[in-house]
Amino acid sequence: MDRAQKEKVVDELGQIFESSGVVVVSHYTGLTVAEMQDLRARARAADASVRVAKNRLAKIALDGKPCASIAGYLTGMTVLTYSEDPVAAAKVSEDFAKGNPKFQILGGAMGETALDRSGVEAVSKMPSRDELIAQIASCIGAPASNIAGAIGAPASNIASILSTIEEKAEAA
Repeated sequence: MDRAQKEKVVDELGQIFESSGVVVVSHYTGLTVAEMQDLRARARAADASVRVAKNRLAKIALDGKPCASIAGYLTGMTVLTYSEDPVAAAKVSEDFAKGNPKFQILGGAMGETALDRSGVEAVSKMPSRDELIAQIASCIGAPASNIAGAIGAPASNIASILSTIEEKAEAA
């Protein structure tokens, strides 16, 4: 790899470290190509990404970035899983690690917050951004539907009373 290519990789990694909500660092020693493709497919499905990069270049790219705390994890055969959603990459990594003992999560970063192995696991158990939006929307919508029901109830009651009176009049 020549100097221009290395500079390009450092720039790409720098953008990843700056814009990602979470970055998870893992060892992937012993994984087959098919297993790595499975990890990439799972990440793509969750709007996350997987990147294998040289540790030396990744450390250069980390300089001055919010997640610079992960530099200590960049030893050996490491893979970066990252996403804009602060939960997606952690969930993908945790799910993949459950079925693949060769895939070992080392830690990561959520913005400026450093995450150890248990921190990544805790983040993976949090609801995703989409799940939170759905919960908030249901909380906002519930009072509105209750108000609509309360406003419509008197009219409904009057209609049922009139219907009952009409039935009694027809019967008589």
